[in-house]
Amino acid sequence: MLRVGLTGGIACGKSTVAQMLVKRGAHFLQADNLAHQLYAPGEPTYDKVVSRFGREILDADSTINRSRLANLVFPDRINELNAIVHPAVIEAQTRWMAEVERVDPNGVAVVEAALLIEAGAQKDFDKVIVVTCDFDGKVERYAQRTGLSLAAARIEVERRSAAQFPDGKKAQHADFVINNSGNIEATEHAVAKIWQELKVSGPH
Repeated sequence: MLRVGLTGGIACGKSTVAQMLVKRGAHFLQADNLAHQLYAPGEPTYDKVVSRFGREILDADSTINRSRLANLVFPDRINELNAIVHPAVIEAQTRWMAEVERVDPNGVAVVEAALLIEAGAQKDFDKVIVVTCDFDGKVERYAQRTGLSLAAARIEVERRSAAQFPDGKKAQHADFVINNSGNIEATEHAVAKIWQELKVSGPH
């Protein structure tokens, strides 16, 4: 089985690229969704996060309010959060990949993770795809996704980008780079070409 890491800057369209890969037959896991599951009350990760960042990150029903947590950790305390969450995510991710390999030994397993390279996790994958886009494109996508004004989205994108490597640095670690600044057809074309190469290359 081929293990593929998918990453890129905030609001660059990683999920769009992931959907295009799934359409072509890839197995897909979003590490951020995995992290959210680990934030559920009763999970060991939940207890550690609440212990570290305080009960003010909780809603009335004792669930973690992710927006409040994000406001607290970006950009200065993100490493503290990652130190708690990343090991648990990687463990769950590894279990998922083992299960995919059992079911489909010749398949392609894609894991999308925003901080894949920052966490040094690229070594866990056979191939890494980095999605990039221009800054204004990030702001527009983020505004559409969150309902924020362009001015508010710009501030938020800048703040969250401060916790990530710049796109250029991420791209240095990539086997494939998709510039998602253009139209959807150009992205689709790039994904189709990469998929062909993934199917040819096979696992290391």
